[in-house]
Amino acid sequence: METKLIQIKYPKTPCDEELMEGAKILREGGLVAFPTETVYGLGANALDEEAAKKIYAAKGRPSDNPLIAHVSCMEEVYPLVSWVPEAAKKLAQAFWPGPLTMIFPKSGIVPYGTTGGLDTVAVRMPSDPVANRLIALARVPVAAPSANTSGRPSPTTAQHVLQDMAGRIEMIIDGGPVGIGVESTIVDVSVDVPTVLRPGAITMEMLEEVLGEIAIDPAILGPMAEGIRPKAPGMKYKHYAPKADLTLVEPQDGDLENPEGIKRMIAKVQELAEEKIAAGYQVGVICTDESRELYKNGMVQSIGSRARRETVAHNLYAVLREFDDRKTDYIFSESFSEDHLGQAIMNRLSKAAGYHIIKA
Repeated sequence: METKLIQIKYPKTPCDEELMEGAKILREGGLVAFPTETVYGLGANALDEEAAKKIYAAKGRPSDNPLIAHVSCMEEVYPLVSWVPEAAKKLAQAFWPGPLTMIFPKSGIVPYGTTGGLDTVAVRMPSDPVANRLIALARVPVAAPSANTSGRPSPTTAQHVLQDMAGRIEMIIDGGPVGIGVESTIVDVSVDVPTVLRPGAITMEMLEEVLGEIAIDPAILGPMAEGIRPKAPGMKYKHYAPKADLTLVEPQDGDLENPEGIKRMIAKVQELAEEKIAAGYQVGVICTDESRELYKNGMVQSIGSRARRETVAHNLYAVLREFDDRKTDYIFSESFSEDHLGQAIMNRLSKAAGYHIIKA
């Protein structure tokens, strides 16, 4: 299969003519990758079970890993769900369109092939103008996991998508680099106490401000227990991982506001890197703008500013993919405070490292 690449001239104000072919492919059961404000998504008709199967095949994704149905407006939500809880209405008013996914009890029109066999459906309304207009033109809800092969770092540019999906899908729509860089926050609103299943740019603090009480799923804090069916993407399987062996280093007390703790962490990262370099391996170091000059050995890459964690989220997957391109054997990374956006950053880094964390 030849994959067609469409370059959007003005991503903030896309022309319908640029998107009509992609919308037709989606409506007729094909696969189209497109930008969202979080990462690039791999889209298919969420109501077409055969189209959903194509997503799983193209990604090499386990079939019990549910997909997120993307819509362009609130009116498109109601046919997909059996009811809309009050908490969902409050969250939608506060954060839609935007980087928030909600899990509802599903209606009968949503096939189990889209939901990973669950009686719930994940729904998101992207704010990215290309994504939102493409979905509206397709006139169907669009199932769209990240447009990468399963387990790899998610794509934040069309070139990343080409690396993984060329020849596997009909079209890639290039709307330029994404803004946020990590996947949407997922909140289960089908339960009595709304529960965060995946952290993202809509933080716990922001959710609590709207809802008051909100729970957090244990899978965010560590590996998911065996035998449990995941209710959302990114919960059960290894995700976001580079080809190299990735290790996180954090201060012994976990206090990343303490300069002494940060100093010990940096020294430990350098020590581990030097050990592998001495053994003849290609070694990458993930640091920050603040610590970049302190590292003397290895392929040192700043992921952004510790003072501006949105830059870290934006660059995270691109840095991991860059180390893949440079054929790195081992990567050692600094850690981040787990409040606000730091929770999403550490969730992705921890999963990418297989929860291999060393204390300094």
